[in-house]
Amino acid sequence: MTRSASRPIARVLIDSPLPQLDRLFDYAVPAELAHSARPGVRVRVPLRSVGRVVDGFIVELGVEEAAERALSDIEEIVSDAVVMPGRLYTLARRVADRAAGSVSDILRLVVPKRQVRVEKAWLAQRDADPAEDAEAASPSADALTRAAETLGAFPGLAEALDERQRIVVDAPARPETVADGQSVSAGMVLLAAAATSVLAAGRSSVLVVPDYRDQDALELALGEFAPAAAVVRVDARQSGPERYRAFLRTLDDTPCIVIGNRSAVYAPVDAGLVAVWDDGDALLDEPLAPYVHARDAALVRQELFGHALLFIGHTRSADTERLVGLGYLREITAHRRYAPRVVLSSTTQGERPGTRVPSAAFRAAREALEHGPVLVQVARPGYAPVLVCAECRNAARCSHCSGPLFAASRGAAPVCRWCGRTAHGWRCGNCDSDRVRLASSGSERTADDLGRAFADTRVILADGDHPVERVDSRPALVVATRGAEPRADGGYAAVLLLDGDRMLMADDLRIAESCLRWWSNAAALAAPGAPVHLVGVTGSVARALATWTQPAFARAEIAERLPLHMPPASRVAVIEGDPPAVDEALRVLHEDVPTLAPDAVVGPVRVDEDDTPRSRALLRFEYGVGTAVAASLRASVVSAALRGRRGRGRAVRATTLRVRLDVADPQL
Repeated sequence: MTRSASRPIARVLIDSPLPQLDRLFDYAVPAELAHSARPGVRVRVPLRSVGRVVDGFIVELGVEEAAERALSDIEEIVSDAVVMPGRLYTLARRVADRAAGSVSDILRLVVPKRQVRVEKAWLAQRDADPAEDAEAASPSADALTRAAETLGAFPGLAEALDERQRIVVDAPARPETVADGQSVSAGMVLLAAAATSVLAAGRSSVLVVPDYRDQDALELALGEFAPAAAVVRVDARQSGPERYRAFLRTLDDTPCIVIGNRSAVYAPVDAGLVAVWDDGDALLDEPLAPYVHARDAALVRQELFGHALLFIGHTRSADTERLVGLGYLREITAHRRYAPRVVLSSTTQGERPGTRVPSAAFRAAREALEHGPVLVQVARPGYAPVLVCAECRNAARCSHCSGPLFAASRGAAPVCRWCGRTAHGWRCGNCDSDRVRLASSGSERTADDLGRAFADTRVILADGDHPVERVDSRPALVVATRGAEPRADGGYAAVLLLDGDRMLMADDLRIAESCLRWWSNAAALAAPGAPVHLVGVTGSVARALATWTQPAFARAEIAERLPLHMPPASRVAVIEGDPPAVDEALRVLHEDVPTLAPDAVVGPVRVDEDDTPRSRALLRFEYGVGTAVAASLRASVVSAALRGRRGRGRAVRATTLRVRLDVADPQL
C-alpha cells in the first residue's frame, strides 16, 4: 500500500457564537494560498455542518504526513494582515476557559471589523523606517525627569515597575493642574508617569479605565509626559475606521500607551505594564458573554506574560484587597499620606430630623461659593424620581401596567416610568386619594431648590441627560448624579454628598462598597483643604470615608462575606436554562468535581419567563477548583446546545443552558 503524500494544513478558529464550534478545525491549504497562509490572518472556510462559508482566523500551521482523511480547503485568505497574533489568542483562550466561555466571544470584543482602506495604508507604512516611528513615540528627557519625580512620591514604585511586580496603589485624592489650566486627579497623573517610565524602557502599556470621562482625564495627564504619537485611544465612540486604525497601531513593534475601557485589557501589544483604574466600578464588568471583568482578565494576562500589573484608585475593592491579604498583590504606599477633609454632617438641635441639607453643610456651601464652585452629589437624575400617595404614603403606581410614577418637572402630571403613559385622573388603589407627594428629589429638583436658595449663583446640572465634563473656577453650584461629576479647574471649594442614606438602601450585596467608592471619587475632586460634607450617614462606611481608611473597610467586608461564601471570599456562578438542562449540569458537576462543598449549590428555583419553563441555581466554590468547575460547566453548555440542535433537525436552536462565572452580586 502506497503511503499518501504529506500536505500543509491550517488549524482555524471559526467565528461563531455556537459553543460547540469553540475549537480548532483542520483545513487543507491549497497551493495557491500557501504563500499567504500565516497564523493570525483572516480566512473564509466552508463549514459543512451549516452548509455555508464562514469567517475565521488561522491559529496554527502544520504538515500532515499521511494525507488520508478528507479535509476541506480554505476558501479564501481575506488579507495578509496578521490581526490575531499568538499572544492575543493565548490570552483569549485562557480567559475564555476560566469563564466557561468561547474564544470567539472575546475576540469579537477586541478585533474590530475590517476596514480595507485603513488596512492597506497600515500595511504600506509598515515598510517605512521603524527608527523614525520609535523616535517620534519616545518621551523627552524633561518628561522622564517629571515622571521620576512623580513616581518618587511612592517609594519603591519605580523599582516594582522595572521588576514587573503586581502592585496596588491608593491614588492621591486631590486634583492636580495640567495643560491649559485644567485639573485631573493626581492619581491619573501618577498612572501617566508610570506608563511613561515603562515606555522609556521600550515596552508598551495598557491603561484600562471605566468610561470615556476617565479616558479624557487620563489623556490630559499623559499630555504632560508622553508624546501624542505614543498614545493610542481605544474608544467605543470612535468611528469604524478610527477604531480599526487604533487597533492596527497596537500590532506595531513600536511601543505605545493604550488607553481604553474594559475591552482594552486585551490590546495585543507586547506590554510591560497593564494598569486598571478604579477596578470596583461596575462599568469594568463586561455585560456580554463570557462576562469577564477587566480585573480578572488583567490578572490572567499578567500570569501568562509576566508584565507589571497595577491596580490604582481612590478606593480598594474587596476583590483587590483579598489578593493583597493573600500576598499576591504588593501594596505600595505614599511617602506622605494625603486625605480630604471629610465632615459627617447631621441635623442639629432645632432642625427637623431628615433635613436634606443640614445647616452646617448649607453654611459651608455658602462660604465656599465666595471662592469657587461647589459640588452637590445626589442619588438620582430627574425631578422627582419617586411619587407616593399624599394620604397613605403608598407608592404611586400606573393603573395600566403597575409601573412606578414620577414627576418630570414641578407641577407636571405624573408619568409612568415603564409604559410612558401620563396618569391623568390618577387615584390611589389603597385609599382612593387623588393627590400625590414627591417622595424623593432628583438632580433637576435639587438644582431647582438650590437655585432659589442661592438666587445670585450659577447652577450647573450634570447627569446622564446633561453631561458636563469640566467647569471653570468661578463660583457655581454643580448638582451632579454619582459618577457624572465634572472636573473643576483647581478643585471644588466644597463638596456636599446628599442622599447617602437612600443610596445605602439599595438591594445590592456590594452597595456599601459602591457608596464608599462614589463618595471617595467625589471627595477627590475637592481642592486641598476644602470641606467634604457627608450628610445623614453614620456607621462603618461613614467612618471609613471620614478617616480615609478604605482598605480597612474592604477587609471588613471580606470578613462579613466569608461565612456566607459570597464573593470575593468564594467564586460564584449562575446556571440558568431549561429545568432538565440545569439539573443535568449540576449532576455532571458533582461527578466531575467531587470535592465541592455539600452546600455549594443554592437552588435550583423556577424563574419562568413568558410561560417558558426556566430554572436557575447558584454555585459557590473555592478558587482552587475553579478550573475543574469551569470545564464541567462548559461541557454541559456544549452538550445542551447539541441536544437542542438534534431536537430540531438541521435548524440550529439557541442553547438551552447559560452559565456565568464570577458574578459580583449573586441573586436567585
